[in-house]
Amino acid sequence: MTSTHTTHASNLEAQRTDTEFAQRVLAWFDVYGRKHLPWQRKITPYRVWVSEIMLQQTQVNTVIPYFEAFVERFPSVHALAAANQDMVLGLWTGLGYYSRARNLHKAAQQVVDNYAGEFPADTALLEALPGIGRSTAGAIASISMGIRAPILDGNVKRVLARHHAIAGWPGKNDTLKQLWSLAEQHTPYKRIADYTQAIMDLGATVCTRTKPACERCPLAASCLGLRTQSPKQFPGKKPQKALPTRETTFMIVQNLQGDVYMERRPNHGIWGGLWSFPEVSGPDEIDPWCVTHLGQTTHSLRKGTPLRHTFSHFHLAIQPVYVALNAELSGVADNPRRRWVALSDTGNLGLPAPVVKILRGLTQDGLQ
Repeated sequence: MTSTHTTHASNLEAQRTDTEFAQRVLAWFDVYGRKHLPWQRKITPYRVWVSEIMLQQTQVNTVIPYFEAFVERFPSVHALAAANQDMVLGLWTGLGYYSRARNLHKAAQQVVDNYAGEFPADTALLEALPGIGRSTAGAIASISMGIRAPILDGNVKRVLARHHAIAGWPGKNDTLKQLWSLAEQHTPYKRIADYTQAIMDLGATVCTRTKPACERCPLAASCLGLRTQSPKQFPGKKPQKALPTRETTFMIVQNLQGDVYMERRPNHGIWGGLWSFPEVSGPDEIDPWCVTHLGQTTHSLRKGTPLRHTFSHFHLAIQPVYVALNAELSGVADNPRRRWVALSDTGNLGLPAPVVKILRGLTQDGLQ
């Protein structure tokens, strides 16, 4: 009897504490939280979904203009589903992690085809859509549908890991399982949408990665990480390892009209589906490539300024080479993955950041 009573009392105490956690976060949000971000207005599952995908590994201030342009061009899931991939990737250029845009497009088509354009009010069904993980499904369900569903984006992981002094790296399964359990435990049954936005906002503006403002945090009194005097040690960091460097040569070929020759990359792999310059492993391969693909030999080659682009798992060293051919070319063999593109039209294509940088140089200076 005593044991049962003790267990019941412990559960009540845990529930009381967890309710206080949510109440303190919500009270802070009511006074200090951001409530006028573009995706916090005219809330729909579609707008929440687009914003959540864009905000993955990307700062709010960076996302705002992209989100506004995207929903203006594609105001509904039907409009996005009907768009071609180039239009979608073109509006994504500069945000990086382009698989997000490809999955967004695929998921829109599935929502239209399988659910008549209505996002399913079920986190498991949402999570089954391309590019939507458990946390994104929880955000869509909680913010736009009022469904009690926990979330665990990077900001929330940090808040929970510090508050509970979880030292492990969130990329490890056991640490992630702990954090999901805490996220579930702290999610309230009322004001679900507000709490979801509040806990993310707290991590983004107060419990920040490098300079946490603990003096302004509504959870400071119960934060175990703060009690250690070193809250920044939580959560644990990903084990570091040196990134390898790969090398490639970009060939920048223009015709007399100033159009540039471009190729669409395969849908899989880096920059999947984006338009880029043809690549070879070194200058010695340029002339044979031009003979094979363009039917012309090269007149001259000029090396441009080398570029370096870093991905999550390697560095890419890029050597641009500007190619002048021995004869004028205007046509390309019938191939939907290769074409001459006017510089004025490149803004309508999905382009990798290094390609955008090179094209800006061409726009300003021309091919020399």
